[in-house]
Amino acid sequence: MRFSRRTDWNTEESELGRAHRLRIAAGLPIADLTASNPTRCGFTYPESLLDALRDPRALGYDPQPKGLLAAREAVCRYYAGHGAGLDPAQIILTTSTSEAYSFLFHLLCDPGDEILIAQPSYPLFDFLAELCDVRLKAASLVYDHGWQIDVEAMRRAIAPNTRAIVVVHPNNPTGHFTKTWEAEELARLCREFSLALIVDEVFLDYPLAEKSWTFSAGLEGVPVFVVSGMSKIAGLPQMKAAWIAVAGQGPMQKRALDRLEVIADTFLSMNAPVQGALPTWLEERADIQIEIRARVAANLAELDLQIGGAPAVQRLAVEGGWYAVLRIPAIAPDESTVLALLERGVWVHPGYFFGLPTSGWLVLSLLGPMRDFSTGVTLLVDYLKTNQVSNITATGFKY
Repeated sequence: MRFSRRTDWNTEESELGRAHRLRIAAGLPIADLTASNPTRCGFTYPESLLDALRDPRALGYDPQPKGLLAAREAVCRYYAGHGAGLDPAQIILTTSTSEAYSFLFHLLCDPGDEILIAQPSYPLFDFLAELCDVRLKAASLVYDHGWQIDVEAMRRAIAPNTRAIVVVHPNNPTGHFTKTWEAEELARLCREFSLALIVDEVFLDYPLAEKSWTFSAGLEGVPVFVVSGMSKIAGLPQMKAAWIAVAGQGPMQKRALDRLEVIADTFLSMNAPVQGALPTWLEERADIQIEIRARVAANLAELDLQIGGAPAVQRLAVEGGWYAVLRIPAIAPDESTVLALLERGVWVHPGYFFGLPTSGWLVLSLLGPMRDFSTGVTLLVDYLKTNQVSNITATGFKY
């Protein structure tokens, strides 16, 4: 039997994965600074949460390709709360943002076409692109008193077979919110090279300072596709409810929606109980969002307090989401640093998981329970102070 080249991945267990598995099997403690599943982070969900799944109308099969009207109307009300007016006809429900990306890659690309993506970014994009026979090309964000989109680097990366630009707003893991001037520059590039813009807004409701804004209002002359879902909006990753919002009105958007409707119909619609529950979950999202934002702010403050005693460690600016990026001295591969930290009982992401360089970067989730987070940061800072700082002193290394 012959397998597809698109699935020719290295499926062997990584050294990091093996070390983590063995530590768990040994019953040794781990302070998890990678925790990103809100259902496992000690948040309070209402006991009535599942009641919305019991609507008897879900027993009937009504295969609407775009999704049930009531659910799409609820998504429109969500965006109205962010100041964007959408019609339910502009919404395509999907079972996940991953499925939403798959729909859009199939809509926009022929095999071998390219998608330009701002990095750092989600690790899953590579797999999604390969499964859709699409190539990803990275255009790195730059850091200068805060993260910024390098528009000229994007321009240089555009090729004749580039079909779209992907932006995560706010970015994961950097927490960078796209500024209005950056959006204008992206729109200019899209118009010049006839590109679509795909914007991932799953973390939109988690700004740390200024109020967030949405791309769903559209950009003049640009096909904009916004993806989001309940995984982050209501802290419900297990419910598998997401969507595509096609921004703007006009012939171009109409053609895109017609084709997306056929794609959605081919893959069959989201399950009826979840569609029926979606309006309730969106209406009741405020409490869990308040709790998550408070946790993220408290853990970020704890992180800043502790790394204040480690001058060789820099926490980079973050504007939203629930991750933080640390810059550490690049004196060893980050994988070695993560393994050494695991031996001391703390689990953290190496930066290269998100497309950062292989040395000098760690990524922490700010979502975990505060006591566990504080313990993990203490272990991390102690290790960096006693090992990497001493190495810097001995070698005179500077980053």
